[in-house]
Amino acid sequence: MRTPLRPPGSLVGRRDETSRLDALLDAAEKGEGGVLVLRGEPGIGKSALLDHVERTASGRFRVIRAAGSEFEVELPFAALHQLCVPALARLDELSPAHRDALRVAFGLADGRPDRFRIGLASLALLAVAARERPLLCVVDDAHCLDDASMKALTFVARRIAAEPVAMVFAARAPSAGHGLDELPGVLLAGLSAPDARALLAAHSVSPTDERIRDRVLGEARGNPLALIELPNAGGFALPGPASVPSRIEQSYQSRLADLPEAARVLLTIASAEPTGDPGLLWDAADRLGVDVRASTTAAEAAGLAEFASQVRFCHPLARSAVYRAAEPDLRRAAHQALAAATDPVTAPDRRAWHRAQASTGPDEEVAGELESSASRARARGGVAAAAAFLERAAALSLEPGKRTERTLAAVRATLDSGAADAAHTLLTTIDPTALDEFHRATVDLLRGKIAVVRPGDDSGPTLMLRAAQRLATLDPQRSRTYFLAAVEMALAAGRAGGALDRVVAAARDAPAVPGPPDVLDALVGLEGGNRRCGIPLVRRVLTGATAEWTRAPGLASMLAGELWDEDAHAAVIDWLVRTGRDTGSPLTLRLGLSQAAVAAVLTGDFGQAMAAIAEEEAIAGAFGDAPQMYARVHLAAMRGRAAEALGLFAELAGQDVLLLTANVHWGAALLHNGTADYRTALDAARRATAPGDLFLAGIALPELVEAAVRCGEHAAAESALSSLVERTEPTGTGWGRGVTAAARALVTDEEDDYREAIKHLADSRVAPYRARAHLLYGEWLRRKGRRADARRQLRTAHDQLSAIGMEAFAQRAAAELRATGEVARSRASRACDDLSMHEMHVARLVATGATTKEVAARLFLSPRTVDAHLRNIFRKLGITSRKELKSIPDIGDVKRAV
Repeated sequence: MRTPLRPPGSLVGRRDETSRLDALLDAAEKGEGGVLVLRGEPGIGKSALLDHVERTASGRFRVIRAAGSEFEVELPFAALHQLCVPALARLDELSPAHRDALRVAFGLADGRPDRFRIGLASLALLAVAARERPLLCVVDDAHCLDDASMKALTFVARRIAAEPVAMVFAARAPSAGHGLDELPGVLLAGLSAPDARALLAAHSVSPTDERIRDRVLGEARGNPLALIELPNAGGFALPGPASVPSRIEQSYQSRLADLPEAARVLLTIASAEPTGDPGLLWDAADRLGVDVRASTTAAEAAGLAEFASQVRFCHPLARSAVYRAAEPDLRRAAHQALAAATDPVTAPDRRAWHRAQASTGPDEEVAGELESSASRARARGGVAAAAAFLERAAALSLEPGKRTERTLAAVRATLDSGAADAAHTLLTTIDPTALDEFHRATVDLLRGKIAVVRPGDDSGPTLMLRAAQRLATLDPQRSRTYFLAAVEMALAAGRAGGALDRVVAAARDAPAVPGPPDVLDALVGLEGGNRRCGIPLVRRVLTGATAEWTRAPGLASMLAGELWDEDAHAAVIDWLVRTGRDTGSPLTLRLGLSQAAVAAVLTGDFGQAMAAIAEEEAIAGAFGDAPQMYARVHLAAMRGRAAEALGLFAELAGQDVLLLTANVHWGAALLHNGTADYRTALDAARRATAPGDLFLAGIALPELVEAAVRCGEHAAAESALSSLVERTEPTGTGWGRGVTAAARALVTDEEDDYREAIKHLADSRVAPYRARAHLLYGEWLRRKGRRADARRQLRTAHDQLSAIGMEAFAQRAAAELRATGEVARSRASRACDDLSMHEMHVARLVATGATTKEVAARLFLSPRTVDAHLRNIFRKLGITSRKELKSIPDIGDVKRAV
């Protein structure tokens, strides 16, 4: 007698887990959606708990289900499509943008998937499906989800709090990089001894000898499936070295061995086709001459699978056990039959994959089909699928040249998918002696890219430089592209080992390329030691009509900072944000938003900075990525909230990212100058300027000058001033001249320099530096005993610093005012003091007239969540309507939308 495939009834044990699931359903029924991830080893009871939650939800909820599959893990959006199929009838109720996004993702329309919209479109579709009654989404084997589905579903899971939707995932125990690990979950342990005994007794068909029972209990270690299956797997024998899951697989394989040959063939075909489509299975079985009726009866009687509207194995281990038990010839025959049964028009990729698995040797026709499948997969955002197709295509390639090209393409795709170690392993399969100089350069390029993302490997810039030098005479234009990549890599590594200097020197000696100057030319000119020549070239590149800088926007944004020109920086930022939105490129948009936040901090618009940071974090969260933190550092330092800023600095200092660490040092120097802790500021400023980073070293020099003067280290102050003059004098901007004049005044102690600083900064947009110039002048006047003049400057400084929200410097100005005999006026509260960053962004968008749906789309939230934010905003600000937002400082006075 076999165990039923899915036995009904209550679970043995699992009282805490079922309580959490029941609470999840109760909350969703009230419109308070949530998610729970059931984690644990194979057989621990995850699927049984999914069955429990489905039974509990029956009649109350609409239930939709999906399951990951190791055979489909490379196919983009396969699992998401599976989950959404029951709701696709309501696709027309979505906005055109969301409807189109899902149609492209599911292969129902041509186009490139916009991952910005797919997650939100999926959320919208599930919300629509939950209108009539609450929705339960059940996802089994979630650890086998394809990457695109994982990102979309975890995005949805984090944003259903305001929807009547419950999501329950079942996955193996947490692992590094797993998209589900950040979601609420429970780690399932083995059953307690009493519960284990009860379960074993419930599934024993006859009384069990006590010694045998104790041995089974010991081997199972509380694993429910093992308690059921071990007696069928030779569980009476002494435990061997195999794990419990392996022994359970043996149980399934022993059942398989007892079946007629035709039933084994049918199950093998089913194990090789993860879609569970019975029509496909019957067609393939017929091609192999299988008696379907008799075979399905035998397979179901063995408790291995059920054949209904969908083919389902009793457990993922049963599927893998059946597939592995089949002889290679049988597996190939199964794949061949499935390939023949698969429609080449509607499912060309799955057909090509089956054909590849059926191949016994090189086959150029199949390799070509796989290459085409890779192109389609990449067009749909499935880089992991493209990598798998290309790797198999390379293995089936007969001609060495094509094998090399396909392997290199597979390495690129594998690296793009984030699997650096796998890309490295694949790259080692290429025979270097058979490569020409172009391919050797490509290998160096790929090795360099792999090195950048592998911990502890700082060879990336060197390898990239070697690739550029290989092509310097063969293909100068491509060589420059590689030089630029090496530069960006060296900057990302924080100039480790002088890599940037080596790259720039090599680029300077490379053959010239006809055409207008580009970012590489600008950098070479700037780093050549003659800034009087380099700065005009940087300006020409960044403001020229050809816009060559757009090929390296990250580097261009850093070069813009070298100009000390708010308008030039703004132009780069505008292009980044606009291009990121138009193309749907998350990296470009995130870079633009982070730069927008930095620019807003430098100009004193903290509300704008908070909004840009919030949107960048929303995009990062949508894709499960970490946010870019340097803009937060700039904002925290300029606001001068010591406890908050120091906590952030301490958190980031341990991340061992050199460029971010340099930002933290600059932030600490600025903060401590504001709090008059000059010795700490001096140490931080020295650390910030030491690497000589583009832009960052420049804006850290004024902090170094001030801290050094206050600490009496005049030689250090004079050296820093000399460096600052070298950087700012060629720019000719009010910002650069004003900051330099203020620093010079500290060193020379001359009143004319203070006045010059205020004059130059008066017409610039960098309000924090203008306010600090008034503060420095006021402090100087007080020390000279000119109390009346000092009060005027200090009052101006305090008013400006307070209006901006620079709390540390404002307190310093207030203390100086008190020393002159005047009490500073208290500052009125501003919106940015009370609102979180996300609330600030919502408020600013609504103040410009954006609807709830438009805000939701912008921030990857559901409309209900936006409305919840608005309620909090109204409460904190003491208002009752959207119109009132326009009259609130930091919100209604939006100067420039990002």
